[in-house]
Amino acid sequence: MARVLVVDDEESLRLVLRTLLKKHGYDVEVATSGEEALGKITASPPDFVITDVRMGGMDGITLVKEIRKAGLETVVIVMSAYGSIDLAIEAMQAGAYDYVAKPFRQDEVLLTLKKAEEREELRRENKALREAARDQARFEEMLGQSEEMRRVFRTVEKAASYATTILVTGESGTGKELVARALHLRSPRKDKPFVAVNCGAIPEALLESELFGHKRGSFTDATSDKAGLFEEADGGTLFLDEIGELPQKLQVKLLRVLQEGQIRRIGETKDRKVDVRVITATARDLETEVEEQRFREDLFYRLNVLPISVPPLRERKSDIPLLVDHFLAKHNARLHTRVRGVAPAALKVILAYPWPGNVRELENLMERAMVLADGDVLGEEDLPEHLRKPVGVESLVLESGDLSIKRANRIIEETLIRRALEQTKGNRTQAARLLEISHRALLYKIKDFGIR
Repeated sequence: MARVLVVDDEESLRLVLRTLLKKHGYDVEVATSGEEALGKITASPPDFVITDVRMGGMDGITLVKEIRKAGLETVVIVMSAYGSIDLAIEAMQAGAYDYVAKPFRQDEVLLTLKKAEEREELRRENKALREAARDQARFEEMLGQSEEMRRVFRTVEKAASYATTILVTGESGTGKELVARALHLRSPRKDKPFVAVNCGAIPEALLESELFGHKRGSFTDATSDKAGLFEEADGGTLFLDEIGELPQKLQVKLLRVLQEGQIRRIGETKDRKVDVRVITATARDLETEVEEQRFREDLFYRLNVLPISVPPLRERKSDIPLLVDHFLAKHNARLHTRVRGVAPAALKVILAYPWPGNVRELENLMERAMVLADGDVLGEEDLPEHLRKPVGVESLVLESGDLSIKRANRIIEETLIRRALEQTKGNRTQAARLLEISHRALLYKIKDFGIR
């Protein structure tokens, strides 16, 4: 039985509506003012509110705004006398569902309520379907329904139970650490520690001590014995992010740990046995680093036993609506915002953007838009200008904050190839001429970028 709260300062109208709605199976309460109504709604939100627009004290428009401000999903129908329809429209702009004109016909009130019930039922079904789709697309802390991400999920599922080393590659912001966590959570080591360290974020002078530990007095600041991260992760998983930043001196020590399963603290003479699964990740091209002798070849092959490549967001755009819904729910809960969704026009803009900063950039954008939004639905006007106004791909790369020249060149190359193929309607020979590269080079790049 649907609960309805009737709000009006006229006793006769409250009585008429209460009698009518009870007769048709509704559970009805009444309130004589907006203030009284808001108290009842806050204490126990009804399914529907029917309120007059004009009342002494808190009027109907203010009541609608307060209901929405509180984040309540109660459906509000306003009543407006002839000549004050503009107020009813203002109430709808504030978040009311519909209005009925006074004096009203009984069947008009019942029809409006019935339509509101049907809409709410449809909204609940859509919400349940979205949640079910999100659950089906969830893999530990990752979300994805695209074939590219399903391929990653399948590899993680197969590799998780083996102790082999894994190298996770992908651009900055694609979620490489989430892949590493999924490997840990799906492994027999899931009840043991998962320890993550960014090799590029710790000064070289401190990194050896962080990883392997030290003995008291082994250097100036070593005031006590300290266990390193390998020992902290004993029995579990050690995730070494940005492994390409590891200094060559430590590359030798890491290779020894992987081969022998032993570490030696700085200042000690005895080795310590450790049982650690090592997962590494990089946004660099390690093969190029090996060729240019910045990364040890033997360590590269030892780490790259089972590679997992995480696709950039621009290559799995079918996942974007799913991620948008996820970030809405996540940040509404964290920031106490009440953003219900994204307007179709805004979503179209989001889908058209190449996302050089990948999932991290999308999440940051969603959080910013939700904080600054005026309404409860994100529109085009809530998106940053560089999304709404197409600019050159070079500007997009610079605005992403990613300073890697290699990744910037890759994004520019892919964008130009896509544009050339669009312009030539898929004629690769003509596209190669426009790009001033060989047909063979274009075919290789099409395959490399996963362009269909």
